[in-house]
Amino acid sequence: MNNATAGGNQLIIRAATRDDAEAIGEFARQFADYLRSLGDSTDFRFNAEAYRRDGFGPNPAFYGLVAQLNGRVVGYLLYNFSYDTDKAIRLLHVLDLYIHDSARRHGAGRALMQAAAAICREAGGSELFWVVYSHNRLAFTFYESLGAQHAKDLQIMSWPV
Repeated sequence: MNNATAGGNQLIIRAATRDDAEAIGEFARQFADYLRSLGDSTDFRFNAEAYRRDGFGPNPAFYGLVAQLNGRVVGYLLYNFSYDTDKAIRLLHVLDLYIHDSARRHGAGRALMQAAAAICREAGGSELFWVVYSHNRLAFTFYESLGAQHAKDLQIMSWPV
């Protein structure tokens, strides 16, 4: 999908597969631990089993990308598609983005977001959106460095059914 070499490191972005379940499950656990350390009290349940169950089959709930640095999976991005009736545009919803601590600052997060943007454009979309935990300053700084902007006057709501 996307290959780059920087500072002697080979970074590859590719579609996630069932074989990536254990790595993605472990990264999701690390991500949940990090968010808990910031005060997030969510009951995080996503793991390798949920990844395999919900990410494949005739009606997958999401799609995924992984970043490999020098042949080792170091991060992932999960997404699905949506639509904004106000703007009348197709959207790509980034569900999760996580890069292992050891691989940060090597361009993996930026490359995953750029690959997601390309997928969005190929599907006829014109905007990515995502949710950031309010205390995750590291994430805000990263996304702002990409040129992302805060959605003004919008609040996220949910309704358990």
